[in-house]
Amino acid sequence: MNQPAKNQITSISILKQDLLHSFFIDHLSRIYCAKSHLFERLPELADQAHFKDLKHAVLETWENIGKQIARIEEIFTLLDETPSLKDCEELIAFMESGFSDIYHKKGETILRDLSILFYMYVIESVELASFQLLQIAAVKLPDKQIQQLLRENFDESKAVRCLFVELSARFIN
Repeated sequence: MNQPAKNQITSISILKQDLLHSFFIDHLSRIYCAKSHLFERLPELADQAHFKDLKHAVLETWENIGKQIARIEEIFTLLDETPSLKDCEELIAFMESGFSDIYHKKGETILRDLSILFYMYVIESVELASFQLLQIAAVKLPDKQIQQLLRENFDESKAVRCLFVELSARFIN
């Protein structure tokens, strides 16, 4: 292979690595934004739950989110980056629409609890998909500890989603 062609391949490879890094940071920032917002709001949501197991599950989720936020912050530190909270408006608006729906059912405990279950399941599904995609992208990042931190967040999100599916089945039956 001649030298100019080899340099062009190297340049393309560096460009792809830069694009992947940018993609990773942007999406890690979005999930950080979502997790931070949930961490702020979930205690309030737990107070709205009538079904005791649901209240406990929301509070357990809140504790897990605190651990996940710490792991995400560690990833940013490993990459020598800081999370950006720009471009989070739509995500927060989506999350707030779920909260709003729950509050509209304030007088009907069964519908409110079902709405909380639905909301938590949807949010955890989005987070699960985000962590899964970030894990795929992290394979190309230099620090393997990042992959482990993402795997831990993915596993916790998966367990929480399963918890809300189980709670839904118990609640409806």
